[in-house]
Amino acid sequence: MRKKRGLWLAMAFLAVTLAGCAPCGLAAAAGRAASPTQPAAGLSAPLPEVRGSLPNVAEQEKLLVDLYKRTSPAVVNVQVTKRSQGTFRFDPQQGEPPDEFVHGQGSGFVIDREAHIVTNHHVVEGAEEVLVIYSDGDQARGQVVGADADSDLAVIKADHLPAGVAPLELSDTDQVEVGQAAIAIGNPFGLQGTLTTGIVSAVGRTLPLGRESSSIGGRFSIPRMIQTDAAINPGNSGGPLLDSRGRVIGINTAINAQNGVNSGVGFAVPVSLIRRVVPRLIQEGRYVYPWLGISGRDVNPDIADAMGLPSRRGALVVEVVKSSPAERAGLRPSTRRVTAHDTELEVGGDVITAIDDQPVRQFDDLLVYLIENASVGQTVRLTIIRDGQPQVVPVTLAERPTD
Repeated sequence: MRKKRGLWLAMAFLAVTLAGCAPCGLAAAAGRAASPTQPAAGLSAPLPEVRGSLPNVAEQEKLLVDLYKRTSPAVVNVQVTKRSQGTFRFDPQQGEPPDEFVHGQGSGFVIDREAHIVTNHHVVEGAEEVLVIYSDGDQARGQVVGADADSDLAVIKADHLPAGVAPLELSDTDQVEVGQAAIAIGNPFGLQGTLTTGIVSAVGRTLPLGRESSSIGGRFSIPRMIQTDAAINPGNSGGPLLDSRGRVIGINTAINAQNGVNSGVGFAVPVSLIRRVVPRLIQEGRYVYPWLGISGRDVNPDIADAMGLPSRRGALVVEVVKSSPAERAGLRPSTRRVTAHDTELEVGGDVITAIDDQPVRQFDDLLVYLIENASVGQTVRLTIIRDGQPQVVPVTLAERPTD
């Protein structure tokens, strides 16, 4: 597992050979079934049934039961074998040297009848072997046919699809609303076929979960992520987040936690990105993103006052990457620093207020537009404010750097 700014990628490693033990709650080897939970002493008899349940509660229960029966066969356990990245110091007196491989697992779901399975990139990254386990225990060998670190998406091709397994239906992320039901199915801690429920807590989150690039000095961000309080834990990575009709609205990816377990704040890559990226991964094995080549931040009242801006909305250009499309187009980065309320701010750069006549109220708007509406080689028109005056700058987009 990797931790970044309090975010844990929800993948479970089944065996850590250096320590010779497994994380709490995990079987020590791939494929070992979890021991059934034993009843507490003195509670051998079942608790009495609650009578007089409200009709809407019974309806909700039936909805979940039916949804699970219909969708769970398409949710799989993805088990991977990876070569260890650690450096071991072997002491002959301690016995045999440790295994050079580690075994991890995550979740995934069937997306078509050709046995393509969607999961997270971080689940299969570096995998030398992939095993797909269906809900009925049927096992298939898998091959990674495409992966994209910048969306944390990957596609596995299983060697067969069991009879009767229907692909999950994809929803439209634009219809996701805060407060609607959110249902996660996956394999937390190796417990296959686990269903948890909650709500959509927020939409439109942008998180730095993409590939780390030396060209930009950080990670690429994933926009429009869905936040949910449905329990997501290590092993849930790659599993579907469903709406109340059983349609995929996201793919469970990360949790915000200090100890790597559910805290009620989980994140899912939105289905809009799945729709855009996955077909390319199946056809070409990779996805190409258009790139502008700037870093920036939202305009706030302090920045607006310091720069004399007519509005407190927009995206301030803080840095321009060398030899990028932005530099070639002449975009200007911040030139000075000011202090406001004991906070140092970079100001003086171009402020982007629109792209192709679409308003840019915050920096995320720029990122979303480029991912969802632009392509490599396309020329976009940026409306900017420079030295207090509006102007339009054409920029021809390039491919994101691969370093």
